[in-house]
Amino acid sequence: MPEQSPLDIAEGDPFGPHNLPYGVFSLRDTPDDRPRVGVRIGSHVLDAGAAAAALGSPYGALLAQPTLNPLLAAGRTAWRDVRRALTAWVTVPAHRPVIEPLLYPLTEVTLHLPYEVADYVDFYASEHHATNVGRMFRPDGDALTPNWKHLPIGYHGRAGTVVVSGTDVVRPSGQRKAPADPAPVFGPSVKLDIEAEVGFLVGAPSELGTPVALGDFREHVFGLSLLNDWSARDIQAWEYVPLGPFLGKSFATSVSAWVTPLEALDAARVAPPARDFPLLPYLDDSAEGEPGGFDLNIEVTINGHVVANPPFSSMYWTAAQQLTHMTVNGASLRTGDLYGSGTVSGPETEQRGSLLELTWNGRDALDLPDGKRTFLEDGDEVTMTAWAPGPDGTKVGLGEVTGRIVAGRRS
Repeated sequence: MPEQSPLDIAEGDPFGPHNLPYGVFSLRDTPDDRPRVGVRIGSHVLDAGAAAAALGSPYGALLAQPTLNPLLAAGRTAWRDVRRALTAWVTVPAHRPVIEPLLYPLTEVTLHLPYEVADYVDFYASEHHATNVGRMFRPDGDALTPNWKHLPIGYHGRAGTVVVSGTDVVRPSGQRKAPADPAPVFGPSVKLDIEAEVGFLVGAPSELGTPVALGDFREHVFGLSLLNDWSARDIQAWEYVPLGPFLGKSFATSVSAWVTPLEALDAARVAPPARDFPLLPYLDDSAEGEPGGFDLNIEVTINGHVVANPPFSSMYWTAAQQLTHMTVNGASLRTGDLYGSGTVSGPETEQRGSLLELTWNGRDALDLPDGKRTFLEDGDEVTMTAWAPGPDGTKVGLGEVTGRIVAGRRS
């Protein structure tokens, strides 16, 4: 009986030909261990550069690279053409003799950060998350700050500490001061947290001084992936007044090894929640040709135990509005820019995308099978997975982002 081809994908596989996310991989236990662009199909990864060369693709040079950046910079026409070619390569039977030898089991490869990060920006776009945080820290005032429904609030992060899924996260140290403490102390964070987010990856750059309009979102954003914006809440609370997040955020941001192109998510586009506040014209998306939201279903686990299911469809500010606001002052985009959605939280308790909310700042411990948790302990492993509705009732898998907490290093 002939061996089944890796291209015979089981029905319902979230990584079928309708998905085809991009990554960068290297082969283990072989002299040819250079990083190369890959495309996931089922439980295998296709060497996209080798396939392009073998089949005479005009885009071979873009795919025969150690990062996605050349493909990202090539722009939307190239993105569409390459995706059409890849779909044909993995679905047309005549291509199988060429393609099958270029498929490698995921268990035999090492996945890398698939792009060089140019800049990193993180937003604060969930009304449910922002309201919860406001109620915690401003119990006698308004939950939302006066500007929250006027503009997407964000901060500039640290591009150099964006790491790929599977990278250990070292517990950060810094200054912290509880309200009752007479003076700050220095030491490892005791309130290490997660933030379940979605990251959007910029491909085509923009010109300095020229804002990017809402309708140009697809011209610049290549795709998305899961993102965990690790947060040291005690360090953050002491340092963030009057400016904003700094050392409490900059020690690590984990992203998935797979980038799902926007075209794979056409069936997942949904309208954002109804807005009860007028927007300035540059942010008003009421007349845009497609809905600005994405129906992404996220699951968060700690040591294999599910703690939250945040729904991305509930996000108040869309990725297009965030991109527009990020450039409205004339700031330019660069290939490899990454921006995070902000913590994804829904209206229900089990939909909260951070331990800060799930435990109400440590007041209500989570009762997990391996012990109670308020914030993360050394050895804890956090994994986020997600899927989106695809064409014809399929599901589009978004891979995973995983990180394990290890003890801080002595200075």
